[in-house]
Amino acid sequence: MKALFLTEVGKSEVCEIEKPVPKPNEVLLKVEMVGFCGGDMNGFKGLFPLQEYPNILGHEVGALIEELGGDVPQQFRIGSKVTLYPYLACGTCVACRKGRPNACKTNKTMGVRRPGAMTRYVCAPWQDLFPSDKLSFRELALAEPLTVGFHAVARGRVSAEDCVAVLGCGIVGLGAVASAVNRNATVIAIDLDDSKLEIARKIGVAHTINPSKEDLHERLQEITNGDGPDVIIEAVGSPTTYRAAVEEVAFLGRVVCIGYAKAPVEFNTSLFVQKEIEILGSRNCVGRTDFPEVIAYLEAGKFPVDEVISKVISIDEGPETLKSWAENPQGIIKIMIDFDR
Repeated sequence: MKALFLTEVGKSEVCEIEKPVPKPNEVLLKVEMVGFCGGDMNGFKGLFPLQEYPNILGHEVGALIEELGGDVPQQFRIGSKVTLYPYLACGTCVACRKGRPNACKTNKTMGVRRPGAMTRYVCAPWQDLFPSDKLSFRELALAEPLTVGFHAVARGRVSAEDCVAVLGCGIVGLGAVASAVNRNATVIAIDLDDSKLEIARKIGVAHTINPSKEDLHERLQEITNGDGPDVIIEAVGSPTTYRAAVEEVAFLGRVVCIGYAKAPVEFNTSLFVQKEIEILGSRNCVGRTDFPEVIAYLEAGKFPVDEVISKVISIDEGPETLKSWAENPQGIIKIMIDFDR
């Protein structure tokens, strides 16, 4: 069967691999849809420090249960539609011991530090599966990137009393937008791409800002009556947006960082003290809480699924698509492989 490998920086190819066989406590999944992550593009460009080569890409999965290994509970049935928790924690490091395996020191994400799901069949532990026969395979493949945004909002302890600004409206940023809106916060979406801001409006944000067309500081001050947002979520990974998050957040506010900055960031650290702000990292998601929340949100039909999927391709188109996306990422939110194409 075919699999899309990231072979080295700047190179990917489709190779043939053997179909796997499920072990006890595993299921065999027939992958129907799998999404490209922004990390895949950064891995292709050599900008993602955790990426290992060569590796089969892919961890955003919509699949069918094809076969059951031994000792799989009865609630998992052949033919059920599922998505997949793609992270593997060590279970012994300090983060794991404290019940936060999403921040495991040696976490191995599918497609990054172990083989991924850009192939027709994969095996997975039943404990990592989240079923939903209500959702399409496209929706199931969107669940994982949305959980990353939902987790960031949970890290920021967002409530209905908060004004939340999200810097960056890629799929993870839109996940944060969706979660904050779902918690009835007042949400401000910020991006340089008007088409992404239009999607944020359909999700239900109160305000949008395009900093290439209006002054970010002035607009945030206007919207918040001079206070600044209570929570700012950084979902870009740029020194400019990291600094903006610290500068624009309200006194006693929370800054939640999702994006990996591609270069060192210099801060005026006096703002940390004067404002008494909290700066919180947010990594991956917590499967037992974030996946059920996202699946329930998608099942309620609140998210504009079709509008965030920029392109659907076959696996054979993967190498050229990844190359062209890395060269020109503008306007792309989500690219997916459909294995029936």
